Amino acid sequence: MIQKQPDIYSGNILIIDDNPENLRLLSKMLIRRGYDVRQALNGIIALRAIEIQAPDLVLLDIMMPQMDGYEVCKSIKANPKTTEIPVIFLSALDEVQNKLKGFAVGAADYITKPFQFDEVLVRVQNQLSLQFARKKIVELNTELENRVKERTQQLEAVHAQLLKKALYDELTTLPNRVLFIQRLEVALNQLQADPNCQFAVLFLDCDRFKVINDSLGHSVGDQLLIAIAQRLESAFPDADILARFGGDEFAILLTHLTDPETAIKMAETIIDILAQPFSILSYPIYINASIGVAYSQPDYTRPEQILRDVDTAMYRAKYRGTSCYQVFDPSMYQNALSFLQLDTDLRTAIKEQQLAVKYQPIIALKTGKIVGFEALVCWHHPQQGLIPPAKFLPVAEETGLIIEIGNWILRQATEQIHDLQQQFQEIPLTISINLTPRQFTQSNLISQLDEILQETRLNSRSLKLEIKESAIMDNLKTAQIILNQLRQREIQLSLDDFGTGYSSLSYLHSFPVDTLKIDRSFIQGLDEIPQKLGLVPVIINIAQKMGMNVIAEGIETAEQLAQLRQLNCDFGQGYFFSEALTPEQAVNLLQSSPKW
Repeated sequence: MIQKQPDIYSGNILIIDDNPENLRLLSKMLIRRGYDVRQALNGIIALRAIEIQAPDLVLLDIMMPQMDGYEVCKSIKANPKTTEIPVIFLSALDEVQNKLKGFAVGAADYITKPFQFDEVLVRVQNQLSLQFARKKIVELNTELENRVKERTQQLEAVHAQLLKKALYDELTTLPNRVLFIQRLEVALNQLQADPNCQFAVLFLDCDRFKVINDSLGHSVGDQLLIAIAQRLESAFPDADILARFGGDEFAILLTHLTDPETAIKMAETIIDILAQPFSILSYPIYINASIGVAYSQPDYTRPEQILRDVDTAMYRAKYRGTSCYQVFDPSMYQNALSFLQLDTDLRTAIKEQQLAVKYQPIIALKTGKIVGFEALVCWHHPQQGLIPPAKFLPVAEETGLIIEIGNWILRQATEQIHDLQQQFQEIPLTISINLTPRQFTQSNLISQLDEILQETRLNSRSLKLEIKESAIMDNLKTAQIILNQLRQREIQLSLDDFGTGYSSLSYLHSFPVDTLKIDRSFIQGLDEIPQKLGLVPVIINIAQKMGMNVIAEGIETAEQLAQLRQLNCDFGQGYFFSEALTPEQAVNLLQSSPKW
C-alpha cells in the first residue's frame, strides 16, 4: 500500500538519466513513497519538461550524451523561473573535483553511485523540506506585509468568522446550541418580566439516522442533515430560531405564543414534511422524527431546565414509535428519575449477581413432549422483589447494558442446556434465546457466539436465536451478513412476535429463517369459532409453504392447544404446560417424562 509522506516532504521530482534501468528503479522507489515522478533520458528533453512544468526537485546524472549534467544544472540555475529548484547530482564520478564542480554549478547535493535507496530518500526529503521551508518563508513574509497593510480589516473578518463559528453550525449553517440557549435565556427573562410572553420549545431527533450513516456513509449522512435543515427552514421561515444541536438533533423556539396548538401543529407539520423522501446521490432516503414539545412554565428559571424536559418528552415520543411527538408533563420527569434509579439498580444487580435465568419448556404439539426450552431472564430485587423483564430489559437496551446481560444469558443458557443434554441424551433438546436489536447489531456478535459455543461445548444446531422483525428491517444489509454467518454455523433463527411488526413476506424469501413465532396476543384469541382464528392459520400456512416451522407462545388453555393442533402448529409454550423453571425444576420435569 502506497503511503503518502507528510505535506512537508511531498513534491514533484524530475529524474534525468540516460540509463533506463536507473530511471525505472529510482521512479519505482520514489512513487512507492508517494512522490510524483517524471523522467527524462537526456538534458534537452529535461529542459523542455522543466519549461512545461517546473519540478520541486531534480535528480541529475552527470555523464550523458549531447549535454552533460553540469550543463543542464547551469541552464536550470541561469533561468530566474527555475533557479530556486534544488538539484541533486547522482553520479558514478566520485572524485573530489567532480563534486566541487557540481556544487560550483549550483547543485544542492551530490550522491555517488552506486547509491543506497535509503540515503537517496533521506536526502530527497531534506531538500524538499528545505524547499518547502523557503517557500513558506516567502509566503509568510508576503502574508505579513499584507496583514500589516490590512490589519484592521483582517481583524474584523477574523472576529466575524470566530463569532459565526461559535454561534452557527458549520455543516448546516443553522444557529447552534450556544446561540439557541442564548435566545432561550432571553425568552425566559421576558417571561419573568411579563407572564404573557409565553413560548414553546420543540426538540426533534431523526429516527434511524445512525443506520443510514453506517450503511450509506458519513458523506451521505452529512448531505442528509443539510437537506433536513433546508427543508425545515423552508417550512418555518418565521420561527424565532431553528438550530442544530449536534448530530441529528434540531430545536425550534417559538416565542409570543398565544395558542398552544401552534406548537402541536408545527410538530405535526415537521413529521409530515420529513416523511417525504430525500434524494441524496440518487438514493431515495426516508427519515422519521421523534419530537418533544415543552411549554414555558413559571418554574423555569434556566435554559437547561426546559431543555431537560423537552429532551425527556422527545425520548418518550421515540419510545412510542417512529414519527411521533410528545408534549412534556411533570410525570415524565419522575419517570426519568425512575429510569435513572432502575439503571443504577440494574448495574448493581449485574455486579451482585441478582439476575437469574429460568427455562420455559417448548413442546412438540404432535407428540406432546418437551423438545427444548426458552431462556428467560429474571431479576429478584432486594427491596422490590421480582421485577419483570418487560420493565428492566428496555432500560438495559437503551443504556447498552443489554450487551453484558445478553452475553451472560447466552453463556448460562448454553451451558445449562448442554448439561441437560448429557443427562437426557434420548431427548434432542434445543435452547431458544432472545436477541434484542442492539445485541443483533453488535460488531462482535458472531465472535462472541463462537467463543461461548466453544467454551460450553454446545452443538451449534441446538441453539436457536429469537429476534424481532424490526431488528432485521432496520438494517437489511447488515442483517443479511449476520444471518448468513449464523447459517454457516448451523445456528437456527426464529422470528419473534411474527405478525405484530413489519410482517413483510419479501425478506422471508431472502433470509435463512427457520421458525416463525406467533405472538401470544394471537393465541389468546383462539377458541373453537373458526371466524375468530385471526392470523394464526395464515401464519402457519405461510411457514409451511416456505419450509419453516411454527411455535405458538402463550398457550394457557386446553382449547387453545386443541385448536393449534388442528391447525398443524409444530411447537408451543405457555403456562398450560409450565411456567419458567429454575435449572433444578427443569431437571425434575424432564425426569417425570410429561406428555400433554
